[in-house]
Amino acid sequence: MKVTPRTPAGLALRHAVAFHDTTDDLLAQAVPLVREALDRGERVALTVPGVVEQAIRGAVGSAELVSLAPAVPPVSSVSGAAEGSGQTTAALRGRELRMLCRDEPAVTVVAVHDERLDGADGSYWTELDAALNVAVADLDVTMVCFYPSYPLHLEVLEGARANHALLLAGGELRENPAHRCPVEVLRSRPAQSPVVLGPPDLRLTYNSWQLHDVRGAVETAVGLVGFERARGEDLVLAVNEVATNAVEHGTADAELCLWASPTELVCEVHDGGTLGERLPGLKAPHPKDPRGRGVWIARQLCDLLHVWRDASGTHVRMHARP
Repeated sequence: MKVTPRTPAGLALRHAVAFHDTTDDLLAQAVPLVREALDRGERVALTVPGVVEQAIRGAVGSAELVSLAPAVPPVSSVSGAAEGSGQTTAALRGRELRMLCRDEPAVTVVAVHDERLDGADGSYWTELDAALNVAVADLDVTMVCFYPSYPLHLEVLEGARANHALLLAGGELRENPAHRCPVEVLRSRPAQSPVVLGPPDLRLTYNSWQLHDVRGAVETAVGLVGFERARGEDLVLAVNEVATNAVEHGTADAELCLWASPTELVCEVHDGGTLGERLPGLKAPHPKDPRGRGVWIARQLCDLLHVWRDASGTHVRMHARP
């Protein structure tokens, strides 16, 4: 797979929040928004519940609407749980929207909060919207995120208010005075660690002179899982990029752990360093910049990539399916 970074063109994203009390209230705001975007000749993409999507399609009578991939992550065959994070969903949205923006002058996205992803405290949504502000900042996209006026978790409401530069009110997009930059929003909200896995099938400690051992271990694993050649090469490249970052920017020694199942390979890289960037690998690097693109490349090549930090150091988990 060839990975071509997009040259950032400054802040182009128009990220807005809208609040609703009922489904009818949501549709009363969303349908005119979609109609206006279509009248401007824009592509419209939806990431909304099925009932809402059917109602919007029925109201506008257009087959030009695009359905984005659902945010609910598939169940991992290794962990037995649905593994996902706001940063992973933002990377997925970034890939989808970059593809749409190649062919369309502008894209409008309508997104709706899904309480199934709230987790224990609703912080998933705070991380997602902050990560989107980084991942698609340079795209000509208007994204309107609909949230309930009274969510189960106060965190959902506070995050929604802080992460959106614009507010949809009275049918118009207005400046949101509560908006803050992603770094400030996430400063007091560390990334959550994913589900704890059992003992790995392989544990390898390595240094910068042993990166060939890392690549060899992953090559063997992708062969056992049954990846096609190109897909296997993608995963070897992704793990190599993250593993290299660990010993270049973390600590002299790092650790690779692998878990394999018939349908999935999970790779984790651990080092004892400090995670400097809160959402690494989400901003597309400049093509002329030879550094700072390792985690971004890995995010493009993996089905899921999650970065978190704890007392022992920095950790990156990557999932890939054949």
